[in-house]
Amino acid sequence: GSELCRQICLHDPQSIILIANSENNLFEIENELRESFVSLQIGAHLCDVKDRYKLQEIFSCNRPDVVFHAAAHKHVPMMERHPEEAIKNNILGTKNIAELSDKYGVKTFILISTDKAVNPSSVMGASKRIAEMIIQDINKTSNTRFAAVRFGNVLGSRGSVVPIFKKQIEKGGPVTITHIDMKRYFMTIPEAVELVIQAGAIAEGGEIFVLDMGEPVKIIDLANDLIKLYGYEPGKDIQIEFTGIRPGEKLYEELFSTYEQMAATKYDRIFISHRKEDYYFNNIRNSIDRLFSQNIFINKSNSVQLITQILPEFRTEQNITISKPVK
Repeated sequence: GSELCRQICLHDPQSIILIANSENNLFEIENELRESFVSLQIGAHLCDVKDRYKLQEIFSCNRPDVVFHAAAHKHVPMMERHPEEAIKNNILGTKNIAELSDKYGVKTFILISTDKAVNPSSVMGASKRIAEMIIQDINKTSNTRFAAVRFGNVLGSRGSVVPIFKKQIEKGGPVTITHIDMKRYFMTIPEAVELVIQAGAIAEGGEIFVLDMGEPVKIIDLANDLIKLYGYEPGKDIQIEFTGIRPGEKLYEELFSTYEQMAATKYDRIFISHRKEDYYFNNIRNSIDRLFSQNIFINKSNSVQLITQILPEFRTEQNITISKPVK
């Protein structure tokens, strides 16, 4: 979110409105932008995406032209433990922002999605896939152009594996990896944001854009390289331990599901996911409203059941398989 603000400001907008539910994060990016872009009109609002009434006040007063929706709970193991929070924040929060964008005449709405939304095995991934479906459903009847941008892990972001490995190395190890064959796509924050903005510029409505992440990287190779950069020898100076795949995790992530086909755009590193039209979940918002009105997402088991009802492709059996720790 912060890097989106920085790069958007470089394009000389008339004004920019920041919305965040973290007081410290909002304070820091607001001060940074005011120092770097002195003449830019900046509005900063401390608000949760689940607070529809306050969001409506912000939208009605500011009438934004473009919305980038990056607010989400994203840590897979955490959301396995608290699926009701993933539902409330990632699904209901997206629904709030998207419906208000439609109501107040936003021209373009871009959802920041994830490769974990493809064939989701985790609550987090499933919640983001449902968020994609919500904006595609709204797009069918809205004058707003709704699109999503899907990509993998971002180096240096909060919770990224690299800062975790660095801390472990600085403490003398061990560096912990869930599985020897674990692979992930990686991209830098500025690189990802630049492509997100480009995708927003070419959106016509209904697309799921997929960023070219290059080749997936084996996590053990990344760990070995970092240890060597610190001047240590892996396995001798710094030990590597394998702790077992955590709930909801996959050995590797996918950018497209078996239901989707990839098509090129005019940008080399941006693709579009095309899906069979009959697969789309029509009137998904009505189904969500009906299920949520029953408050069946209050506890963990009901939350997972709700996700499965909305998203049959959610592979729940993978969420209860936990590998035993090994060294």
